[in-house]
Amino acid sequence: MSADQEFEYKKWLSTSCHPIIDGMDTAYGYQPSLAAGVVFLVLFGLSMIVHTIQFTWKRTWWCAVFSIGCLTEVLGWAGRTWSSECPYNMTAFLMQISTLIIAPTFFTAGIYVLLGRFIQILGRDSSILSPKMYLWIFCTCDVISLVIQAIGGGIASAETNKEDGDTAPGTHIMVAGIVFQLFSITVFVACAADFVRRVLRRRLLQNMSGSITPLFAAMVFSVLCIYVRSIYRTIELSQGWSGYLITREKYFIALDGAMMVAAVGVFNIFHPGWLMPSTKAMQYDREIMSEDGYGHTTELR
Repeated sequence: MSADQEFEYKKWLSTSCHPIIDGMDTAYGYQPSLAAGVVFLVLFGLSMIVHTIQFTWKRTWWCAVFSIGCLTEVLGWAGRTWSSECPYNMTAFLMQISTLIIAPTFFTAGIYVLLGRFIQILGRDSSILSPKMYLWIFCTCDVISLVIQAIGGGIASAETNKEDGDTAPGTHIMVAGIVFQLFSITVFVACAADFVRRVLRRRLLQNMSGSITPLFAAMVFSVLCIYVRSIYRTIELSQGWSGYLITREKYFIALDGAMMVAAVGVFNIFHPGWLMPSTKAMQYDREIMSEDGYGHTTELR
């Protein structure tokens, strides 16, 4: 088979549904697992349904971002399930890589709002940033990183359809977007850690009525899961399309799929609509805090 014939054959494979061929690599470097695809489709699908019921029932409309994130994950894992049957199909490959990269952004947006609510409840001195600043700064950073990744992904995918196409420039742009996202999440984690330090130092949670502590713990757990996933994706893409991590599905399942299920699923169990104190409760708790000498107007160092 000549080089031109081989290119045309690969081009045909990329638009068809052909079983795995010995000696011919897929874009993944392996054949995606059908079982893993189905399992994560079910998990994210169930989480999406439950989140939709929860935010509708409790009218916590901002929690819709968790449902949207789950829907994006469902589309991504649908692409991987499709790839398990059609491993050379590029539409399925691009579908999963684009959606699974952006899905966690919706989860982080929900966490930014949730942290803002905690700051409102516990007092402005519990954080170095105001609730609005968290949304403006970190959501803007997320959007910028996604735009950079989209540009890089578009360039790289365009090159895959060319004979002797060079995907390196597009890949480098994608990695730049991922690194920027990791940097912004690292800054957020540092701010969140400072918030936790302030809250624990002043024992603010002990003076709150209701079930705010489990929700607080759920937020910390979710942030850690997303951060682990971000570190993994940064290292994975920095190694290139044929790197060690990207060509081994077990790492993707454990450090992306499982981390994201845990990050969003924890809010099905500890949902803000059920556990976040009402406005009346917030006022009462502030009065109690002031009487106990823990007023939020005292500056923290």
